Amino acid sequence: MNRSKFFKMGIVLAIGWLMACSTVPITGRRQLDLIPQSTMLSMSFEQYSAFLKENPVSKDPVATAMVERVGRRIQKAVETYFAQKKLSSQLQGYAWEFHLVESNEVNAWCMPGGKVVVYTGILPYTKDENGLAVVMGHEIAHAVARHGNERMSQALLAEMGGMALSKALEEKPEKTQMLWMAAFGIGAQLGVLLPYSRLHESEADYLGLIFMAMAGYDPNGAVEFWKRMASSGGAKPPELLSTHPSDETRIRKIRSAIPEAMEYYKKAEE
Repeated sequence: MNRSKFFKMGIVLAIGWLMACSTVPITGRRQLDLIPQSTMLSMSFEQYSAFLKENPVSKDPVATAMVERVGRRIQKAVETYFAQKKLSSQLQGYAWEFHLVESNEVNAWCMPGGKVVVYTGILPYTKDENGLAVVMGHEIAHAVARHGNERMSQALLAEMGGMALSKALEEKPEKTQMLWMAAFGIGAQLGVLLPYSRLHESEADYLGLIFMAMAGYDPNGAVEFWKRMASSGGAKPPELLSTHPSDETRIRKIRSAIPEAMEYYKKAEE
């Protein structure tokens, strides 16, 4: 990208930021939000159904049941947390679903409205139910913090000049679909923007620890999970690691957040 185009994109993003800011639930960080939540949910449900029609769901009853069990426990934790913070309205319209999909891809994601997919390729790294809770807590945290909404808003500004999502779908459906897939980290990075920034990843790590702890899973397991992911090797990191903080930075931040998360874990045990 040349300097002139980069400068123009910066101006567009800055104007969009000033015109359409909202606050991230829980953390209070200001974020760009051009798209109504109702629109995001409608598109999410449509895209999720289409994805499940095109990708094979696992026939392993034990692993499938584990994904559903962990998902429901974290769902309950999220709903409890939001209720305690008087933010339940932020979850209005959610229709939670949890599916295990057959794929060698080391990945998992959650679309707006609680539409979760875990790939079988990540199970060797999660090892057990607690490790799976690390992943699902992290991905669900992305959704409830509206990180995908923020990335999609940035994409619409940068690539389509702030065009409304409904108009973008009507006039440029293929490109809009690519931006959506990239914004939520589904499959290959087809869009120009990476799925999540390091800021988003750090927020999701922090919130995910709290959610898994409230669900009755030991947040200390997060350190070992990310160590396994870091040692996975290969020239290209797993998709789940593509935009994450460095291994050392992530583990250091997770360690520092564990004492707070453990307070929620202790309460869940009582």
